[in-house]
Amino acid sequence: MTKTATTNNLLPYPVIVLAAGGDVDAINAVLKHYEGYIAVLATRQLYDDFGNPYLCVDEGVKRRLETKLITAILNFDTSFDAAA
Repeated sequence: MTKTATTNNLLPYPVIVLAAGGDVDAINAVLKHYEGYIAVLATRQLYDDFGNPYLCVDEGVKRRLETKLITAILNFDTSFDAAA
């Protein structure tokens, strides 16, 4: 990975193309790239028996978000038409 891609936190285009083509390792790389964001989206505030709040990652929500991301990856069109 180049320094620019690391600095900008961008996924390399070849990884995106491979993931869209169904490559399992590339899909896992995309999931790894977005795991922090997914964890933030799946975080819920819960309360213990004494009413004290605490944060917890809702695993059900996390899995649904990962499934949605995988579906979007597999439906992603990587073809480029310069004439359009």
